[in-house]
Amino acid sequence: MTDSQPITQAVDVGWRSRFSPRPGLERLRDSWVPVAQIVVAATVAYLIGVHVLGHAAPLIAITVAISSLGLARDARPLRVVETVIGMLTGILVAEALRLLTGTGTWQLAVALGVTLLVARFLSPTPGFAIAAAIQATIAMVLPASQIPFTRLLDGIAGGVLAVLVTALLPRDPQAHAVRDAKAYFAAFDAAAARLVAALRRGDRLRAESGLEKARALEAVGTVWRDSLESGRSIARVSPFLQGRRAELERHALILNQMDLVTRSLRVVARRVVYLTDDRQPLPVVADTLADIAAAAALVGASIDDPAQRPAARDAVRAIAQRLDPAALLPGAPLGQHALLSALRPMVVDLLIATGMSPAEARAVIPRI
Repeated sequence: MTDSQPITQAVDVGWRSRFSPRPGLERLRDSWVPVAQIVVAATVAYLIGVHVLGHAAPLIAITVAISSLGLARDARPLRVVETVIGMLTGILVAEALRLLTGTGTWQLAVALGVTLLVARFLSPTPGFAIAAAIQATIAMVLPASQIPFTRLLDGIAGGVLAVLVTALLPRDPQAHAVRDAKAYFAAFDAAAARLVAALRRGDRLRAESGLEKARALEAVGTVWRDSLESGRSIARVSPFLQGRRAELERHALILNQMDLVTRSLRVVARRVVYLTDDRQPLPVVADTLADIAAAAALVGASIDDPAQRPAARDAVRAIAQRLDPAALLPGAPLGQHALLSALRPMVVDLLIATGMSPAEARAVIPRI
C-alpha cells in the first residue's frame, strides 16, 4: 500500500473490454460441473420415465431435474429440495384440478391462480411459487394421461435424481468461496490503503473515499458468506466431501472474524474522516493501520494456503504487543489516542481468525 494512490480509478471503456472473451471463458470454467449434473440427472430421469414408468414422453421428469439443479452458484441441497417441492406442488394441484374440471382456457387460469396461492402460502420464496406455476402449466397443457397423477411420478423421479446428483456428483464446495474470499480481502486492502493515505496526508477527501470503500465491504462479504454456506451445505450431505468439512469450518471462522474486523474498520474510518478535518498528518496511526492491513492480507492468504496461518498469527501478534496508545503517541491529543484504541478490536479479531482463542487473543494486547 502506498500513499500515492489516486482518489479516483480509471475505467476501461474500450472495445476490447466490451468484447473480451474472458467473461465467457470464466463462465465456462465455473459451469462445467453444473452442466454435467444437469445432463446426468435429466438423462437418467428420461430413462426412468420411459423404461420404468412406461411414459412415452416424460417431459415433466426432465424439466424438474433441470430446473431443480440449475446453473446458479447457490447449489445448497436445501435449495434444490425446496425447488423440487415447489414443482411437485404445482404438478399435484394441476393434476387434481384437471381431474375435477378437465382442460381448457379457464381451467388453465384457475390452475395457475390456485397453484400460485397455494405456493405462496407454503413458502415465502418467490422462486418457489414460480417453479410451481411453471410445472402446473406444463401439466395442464400436455395431453391427458390415461391414469391420473402419473405425471406426479415423473416429477418425483426428476426431483429425487436432482437431490441424488447434488450429493453424489457434488460441485466443488470451495472454489467459489475461495474466489469470493480473495475478492473480499482485496476490497478490504483497498479500503485500508485509502485510509492509510488519508492519515499520512491529512486528507479528508481520501478519508471519505476510504469510508465509502469500507461500507461497500458489506456487499462483498455477503457474496462470500453465501458461497461459503453453499459449500458447507454440499459438504454436509456428500459422502465424498467429508474431508473438506474441517477446512470449510476454518473458512467460516475467518469469515466471521473478518466481519467483525470490517465493522471496526468502519468505526476507524469515521474517526479518520473527523480527525483529518484539520489536515494534520497522523503517521503513527497510518503505519499501524498499514501493518494491520498487511497482517490481514496474510490471513487472507491462509484461506487457500494453510501454511500461511502461523506467519499471519505472528504478524498480528507483533502488532498487538505494541498497540498501546500511551506508548505509541505520548502526549498526543485524546482524539488520536481514541483512534489508535479503535484499532485494538481489529487486532484481537484477526488473532482469533488465525486460530487463537478469544481469551488468548485478549491477553496478547496491552492493557490500557
